[in-house]
Amino acid sequence: MKSLLAVTAALLMLGATSTAHAKGCIKGAVVGGVAGHYAGHHGVLGAAAGCLYGRHHAKEQEKQRQQQGQVNGQGKL
Repeated sequence: MKSLLAVTAALLMLGATSTAHAKGCIKGAVVGGVAGHYAGHHGVLGAAAGCLYGRHHAKEQEKQRQQQGQVNGQGKL
């Protein structure tokens, strides 16, 4: 549990540069860490993989939002 908290804290500091990426990383790290812990005591590995997936997913969602804004003629202000 301590290692999961340490990894989460480190990921928070590293991912704080962009809110969309940080949110995806944090959520993914928490879910991945818990899943990894229960799947064979690999919480740190699960947290790292969850962070990467969460960041990827958040980036894809942001791309889709930007494309929809351009299609509707409502670019970001």
